[in-house]
Amino acid sequence: MLNIQIICIGKIKEKYLKDAINEYSKRLSKYCKLEILELPDEKIPDKLSEKLIDEIKEKECSNIISHFKKDSYKIALDLKGKQLSSVDFSKKLEDISLINSNITFIIGGSLGLNENLLTTCQEKICFSKMTFPHQLIRVFLLEQIFRGFKISNNETYHR
Repeated sequence: MLNIQIICIGKIKEKYLKDAINEYSKRLSKYCKLEILELPDEKIPDKLSEKLIDEIKEKECSNIISHFKKDSYKIALDLKGKQLSSVDFSKKLEDISLINSNITFIIGGSLGLNENLLTTCQEKICFSKMTFPHQLIRVFLLEQIFRGFKISNNETYHR
């Protein structure tokens, strides 16, 4: 069985997002072992300099890297990443599972991920060129992973 780890910065506060995450986590239990690891976000002051942005991203990304599982296939969610269709994403999960039973998805904080972390990842994907709250991206990711398993298994799922 595929082990999927999602490492994300920040806690989910909204009940409706927690409910969606719990629902997709329950649905995914049929297909994989899922672990969602929430790491604390750094406080972001109102006035931000480039130096301060870099420092915050460095702290958050160092914390993420310290939680990587050894030999896991790492996929960062990044605005500069490749955009995939749901079918292509499903195929990617299948292909990765043939060479590695551990996949780690990384969702950064509101300032994103730094180059140090991005260079440690085998893939970078982007769900949209639009900007979304990182808490909402977690739901998008879980839904696409679930959809990917349904596609791979030729199971019906709403279109």
